[in-house]
Amino acid sequence: MVVLLRSTVVNLIVIIAIAIAAAFSTAARASAALVFAPSSVRSVVRYSWSTSFSMSSSAAGSSGEGDGEGGDKPLFVDIGANLLSEMYQGTYRGKERHEADLDDVLKRAWAGGLDRIIVTGGTLAESREALVLARTDSRLFSTVGVHPTRCGEFGDTDADRDAHVEALAELAEEGMRDGTVVALGELGMDYARTSFCDVETQRRGFLAQLTVAERTGLPLFLHNRETGFDLLDLLTENRSRFSGGVVHSFDDTADLAVAIMDAGLYVGINGCSLKTAENLDVVRTIPLDRMLLETDCPWCDVRASHAGSNHVRTAFPTKQEKKWERGSCIKSRYEPVHIIQVAEVVAGAKGVEVSVVAEASRRNAYKLFGGLQKKH
Repeated sequence: MVVLLRSTVVNLIVIIAIAIAAAFSTAARASAALVFAPSSVRSVVRYSWSTSFSMSSSAAGSSGEGDGEGGDKPLFVDIGANLLSEMYQGTYRGKERHEADLDDVLKRAWAGGLDRIIVTGGTLAESREALVLARTDSRLFSTVGVHPTRCGEFGDTDADRDAHVEALAELAEEGMRDGTVVALGELGMDYARTSFCDVETQRRGFLAQLTVAERTGLPLFLHNRETGFDLLDLLTENRSRFSGGVVHSFDDTADLAVAIMDAGLYVGINGCSLKTAENLDVVRTIPLDRMLLETDCPWCDVRASHAGSNHVRTAFPTKQEKKWERGSCIKSRYEPVHIIQVAEVVAGAKGVEVSVVAEASRRNAYKLFGGLQKKH
């Protein structure tokens, strides 16, 4: 009886210690305390871990306009989520593996500390779908635009291009009326995949979309892949045509990052930004007040082989796509809830608290994207 009582008391003390760590410290310290807890205690604490971290870190300094579940202010804005991907419908590489689970993905996001999610459009048709999806929840928003590798859809003639621009502008304006559309994009330049669309076609498509930026005042959600300073040069030449923007999924040099920020733009960071030691060096040079977090899900996961992976503290139940079961994430398929891993790597690289990184990015997102509030 004495031994049993002593064990119960020890377990109770450990639970209290972990609760205090979650409320007043960081996720890393709380999870460190969890390592030394008995297995019976760990199973209880893990069940509510993500909710506890969301509540404690938000209370420590959240200043956004969040309206998360349970009345607590969540932590994160995912500025780039490809929620239209067929992977969230259970299809991978053309093969059906499981039933659609986008509803579960979103439930995990809200429970895991997401405040807002911006759904990315990459074609006119996708932008329409993104708007429909984003209108299903007050915390979802969307973009309107054409990805550089899909600029062939502007057509071959000036008349075709003008008609496509008009359709994009009308869709953007429709989505802006209720506050759902908050950015123009994904647009930009991509020299790595010119087999899909040659450089000149990309350039014409990019410049055409700046007409929509002028007309709507929307900020730009920008794609820049292996172009050196070419995209930045285009942006600089046309700086008066758009209000601001973010170069998302940044994985280039510190010099380019500085030039982007000098142009008044933000730098978007996701798992693809954190692969190498050199990437982490670049992240250290980007001030938090110029950084935005994203997942670019379902791609750009932080993998064990990546330089930043040793900073990841949060894990989720995960299955292979063929062995999917409700409640589990899918291996190599990122979701908005994984944004905490991106924040953990950035925080670890910079030597600051995860909550500091999350709140800075969230504040920047609200500022760039017009407050992220739907109109009723």
